[in-house]
Amino acid sequence: MHTLDGVSRSDQYRALGLSTFAFTVCFAVWTIFSIIGVQIKQDLGLSDTQFGLLVATPVLTGSISRIFLGVWTEQYGGRIMFPLQMLLTAVAVWLLTSVQTYEIFLLAALGIGLAGGSFIVGVAYTSRWFEKERQGTALGIFGAGNVGAAVTNFAAPFLVVAIGWEGTARVYAVVLAVVAVLFYLLAKNDPVQEDRKRTGAGPASTGSMLEPLKEIQVWRFATYYFFVFGAFVALASFLPRYYVGAYGLELTTAGVFAGLYSLPGSVFRALGGWMSDKWGARFVMYLTFIGSLAILFVMSYPETGYVVEGIKGPIEFDFGLSVGVFVGLTVILGFLMSLGKAAVYKHIPVYYPHHVGSVGGLVGMIGGLGGFFLPIAFGMLLDLTGVWTAPFMLLFVLVAISTVWMHVAIRRMERRKHPQLAEDRDLSDLPEAPLPKPVDRPRRSRGGPTSQPAE
Repeated sequence: MHTLDGVSRSDQYRALGLSTFAFTVCFAVWTIFSIIGVQIKQDLGLSDTQFGLLVATPVLTGSISRIFLGVWTEQYGGRIMFPLQMLLTAVAVWLLTSVQTYEIFLLAALGIGLAGGSFIVGVAYTSRWFEKERQGTALGIFGAGNVGAAVTNFAAPFLVVAIGWEGTARVYAVVLAVVAVLFYLLAKNDPVQEDRKRTGAGPASTGSMLEPLKEIQVWRFATYYFFVFGAFVALASFLPRYYVGAYGLELTTAGVFAGLYSLPGSVFRALGGWMSDKWGARFVMYLTFIGSLAILFVMSYPETGYVVEGIKGPIEFDFGLSVGVFVGLTVILGFLMSLGKAAVYKHIPVYYPHHVGSVGGLVGMIGGLGGFFLPIAFGMLLDLTGVWTAPFMLLFVLVAISTVWMHVAIRRMERRKHPQLAEDRDLSDLPEAPLPKPVDRPRRSRGGPTSQPAE
């Protein structure tokens, strides 16, 4: 574990506050197509499958880039990587306004997707400022930056009405660029970077940073994140379209209702981090999965008419969710998913304290890919089945598989490898020992001998 000597509470809160704010802005940009995409769909006459692909494309870049951004943040620090990532994204958002065809919209969306990579940059940067006992809470607070999706769902529809989707994109680009400059000016180098400066050690090699990715438990954590984060992003993008199509609502109203889902799915991530620190990530993951199964079962049931042969003749009745009940269910689902997101990332700095960037990057990448593939699957299901609730049926199956896999894995591990874990509440499974710290490459001084790392 890196040393926190000389790090004050003020330094910790400064790093956490700046990272959370920057991530919130990036997440708002990352989900911009959930609103402006509805207008683009109407302008270009897109099918639901084409619209799903457009909404999902930024998620693809944001997902794949996480593993690389995570490694680079481990090597060069968040104070450099965060502003660089935001500036590149701001350029892509500004250039979006000159696009005319669907194919070029897809290319522009790839650039906008870099905003999603901000998550792992912030995780790697923030985790270095806090003790192990407080990392779950700190990362939960940082992860509350997911509220950026709610900001977009609440505010962007009114911007689109007032200044058009092109003007909305320009506003987003300018705000993102300003935040990038402010972050660089106000943030400090993290303790690991400061240690490297004092000792003259170079960054760890890319190969050593990627070493933990060979372990199966890393991929299991990533699978959990496929739902709690990937499905969260997918629904944040899909719900405005669902409300417009299934309930015939105006875009502004649909955006507000979708924002009501995104809000608890973001802000309660801090609570999930605290709960994981206090009661253990295992408890929080079970709560998330079992609660989500119940909610998704109700949401996936299509509006149906029944005829029962009664004593005095046929009795007809209907089953369907009113828009109010449906919105309430999405709020509860978003709350549960926010707890699960924090629980997954509670594991990483405990298991892999010296590989948070690479491991967190992989987990974030797989989760983000859920945000890419699921909107496309939602669109295809709507086109193929013509049933509005079909996407929620898919999510129900996904959660059921994840729940069974998690439970079986935990029980097998407890019986065969670590029987003492039957009473352990801290993590869903426990390594025999944390992975060793990667060896930093020595930095050669010009004309002098090689300096040895002191870490």
